[in-house]
Amino acid sequence: MAIGKGPEVVTTYDAKTPLMRREEVIADPLARLERMMEIRHAEQKIRELHEEGLAWGSTHSCDGQEAVAVGIAAAVAPTDHVVGAHRGHGLGLALGLTPEQLLGETLGRSVGAVEGLGGSPHLVETSVGLVFTVTLMGAGIPIAAGLALAAEVQGSGRVAVAVFGDGSVNIGAFHEGLNLASLWKLPAVFVIENNHYGEFSRYDRTTAVEPLARRAEAYDLPWELVDGQDVDAVIAAVGAAVERARVGEGPTLLELRTYRYFGHSRSDRAPYRPEGELEAWRARDPIRILGERLEAVGMVDADALAEIDERCRERIEAAAAHALASPVADPGAMFRHVYPEPNR
Repeated sequence: MAIGKGPEVVTTYDAKTPLMRREEVIADPLARLERMMEIRHAEQKIRELHEEGLAWGSTHSCDGQEAVAVGIAAAVAPTDHVVGAHRGHGLGLALGLTPEQLLGETLGRSVGAVEGLGGSPHLVETSVGLVFTVTLMGAGIPIAAGLALAAEVQGSGRVAVAVFGDGSVNIGAFHEGLNLASLWKLPAVFVIENNHYGEFSRYDRTTAVEPLARRAEAYDLPWELVDGQDVDAVIAAVGAAVERARVGEGPTLLELRTYRYFGHSRSDRAPYRPEGELEAWRARDPIRILGERLEAVGMVDADALAEIDERCRERIEAAAAHALASPVADPGAMFRHVYPEPNR
């Protein structure tokens, strides 16, 4: 069976032409499914590159959390600003970072998102709204508040979105950022990507409030607990919060419940997880949920799903080969973009 194409479907894309967030990811549920598959294959390839000794530094996989990344990307405008955290590969690809940029950065090559100098957790592509991914816990929250303040002062109509993990709700920057954003009714959306573990500690053993998003009440903010495995639920919740911010009604705190299939970083085998927990979450895999939903309405069948998956695998393999054939990062590049260039 060929992949079904309804009236909303736009065009497909190749390895060097990522999906546009609004034009395709929003319009086409098949494009959303393909992007989630692409993210899954990218993470698998990154782990392989590390195991082969070709990539440097650490890395943080987001397998199992693809619906969060794709749902956020589908709900924001291309001109909005998004600040992510260290587990940001999926968010970067969903927003429009190319596989070459992601894999190049992981491999320390000049084709990387920041010319190979930042490594796996540091991604930037302002042309698609990705301001950067921040490795300091919760540090993206006040930055997003500042971006929202700038948008308000400039009258740009932009919304700033901060995406951070469950461990960040216990950081001072979380409370400072939400308090200020609420006080000034800034056009911001704060997203807790609750994958159940802050590094090696389960969130309900480190935080007294349940659900985590209820902390918004302390700052007179609306909040919502969302199924982070359902990309359509994520789009609906984030989209409503973005629209609320854009029309001047202030910020929202969302908690997207999801799960990471692997440990905190590549050196973590996650022995702290209770027996059966991983298997229970794998049964609610976000790719499987959307795939079954599209099968039920006749948009795809098993053969079409396999075709999409293979296309994603080939795209990531091609991107990895391209990155490996590219020049190693120039250490001198770290001194560029530090000061403004004088007018000539």
